[in-house]
Amino acid sequence: MMTNPGNRLTQGQFSFLPDLTDAQITAQIKWALNKGWAVSVEYTDDPHPRNTYWEMFGNPMFDLKDPAGILMEINNCRKTFPNHYVRVTAFDSTRGWETPRMSYLVNRPKKEPGFGLVRQEVDGRNIRYTVHSYATDKGEMERY
Repeated sequence: MMTNPGNRLTQGQFSFLPDLTDAQITAQIKWALNKGWAVSVEYTDDPHPRNTYWEMFGNPMFDLKDPAGILMEINNCRKTFPNHYVRVTAFDSTRGWETPRMSYLVNRPKKEPGFGLVRQEVDGRNIRYTVHSYATDKGEMERY
């Protein structure tokens, strides 16, 4: 049996650890920039596991090489959307990869609504399961 104290959302790297400090976030950004990856900041109020396309906060920072500038953008996103999930994604544009290589949360709402498992019986006594995000029980602008 797997446990998740506090029912915290566990998406991306470091999701089972305590929240990262700004110094730790800066170290991860510096590591990604040293690899030549572009960094972007994204946010959402619906963190369903299949919701992979979050809203972008500004443009991806392809040319930015200073972790302080990216941390400033993260803090601006946190101030603008304090009750949303905010994540940092590092994108590798190297030919042959062209994919996100690192993704982790840098902000969570104070109360995380969580998910429910929905069981549905279908033809032939088969059972299907889906994940329901409690965040979507309310309208888009009423969730938090």
